[in-house]
Amino acid sequence: MRAAVLQLSAQGMSSTKLYNYIRIASKQNIKLLLLGEYILNPFFKELQELSSSMIDEQAKHQAKVLKEMAHTYDITIVAPLAVVKKGKVYKTIAKFSPSSTSYYEQQILINYPHWSEEKFFANTPKPLYSPMIFKVDGFKFALLSGFELHFDTMFSEIAAKGVDCILLPSVSTFDSYERWKTLILSRAFTHNCYILRANRIGEYADKEHVWNFYGDSLLASPNGELLEHLGNKEELMIVDMSHTEVVRARKAWGFRDALHKRSSL
Repeated sequence: MRAAVLQLSAQGMSSTKLYNYIRIASKQNIKLLLLGEYILNPFFKELQELSSSMIDEQAKHQAKVLKEMAHTYDITIVAPLAVVKKGKVYKTIAKFSPSSTSYYEQQILINYPHWSEEKFFANTPKPLYSPMIFKVDGFKFALLSGFELHFDTMFSEIAAKGVDCILLPSVSTFDSYERWKTLILSRAFTHNCYILRANRIGEYADKEHVWNFYGDSLLASPNGELLEHLGNKEELMIVDMSHTEVVRARKAWGFRDALHKRSSL
């Protein structure tokens, strides 16, 4: 499976870079393209200053563009997108395939005093359910938001369904570089699957904080190794993943077998 991460800052209503990079990806036989959080929309703190009608206009424009590009270039594009329903704003991850579009509504949102997505977005707290799981050319993917990676419960369905790769769009900032890398590599190892992370770049400043989005988009292996990663610049990262490597890692470490023996998977 050949996939790619497009590491960008927020693009607003412009689609020029997306067009250019997706054309490049198509020429490289890439089947899936992943974008980070707040690429198609402004950063969360900026969204708070916009009307729902403006957010809706932007979301519909970006969705239309990505639907067309997914169909034209025969590629699946996965990108977080703030959408508006009945005047309320929801945080989702959109999957634009060549023939259809679907949305995963983020289940667990950041809820800190300086950054409370939970208060702003209309996503309703409710019992957790399976993340979106889908196949591209027989390779099985699961979608998680960056923040959801922290919660063990999110992995029960991922483990049961034998996912090959977790797609992880994120918006990591401040001094979290090493912590995020350690968390991603650990999750990839304990679940013996790839994790493909797309983190945005750029900066946002308010009166109290400067939010430096540092990039470091990466690919973790089913053995918990760092295979590829980017710096803090705009870039396209192309990766190749193998279902065979996932199977080998699971056989070597036997974590799934131990759970099967105890009827826990």
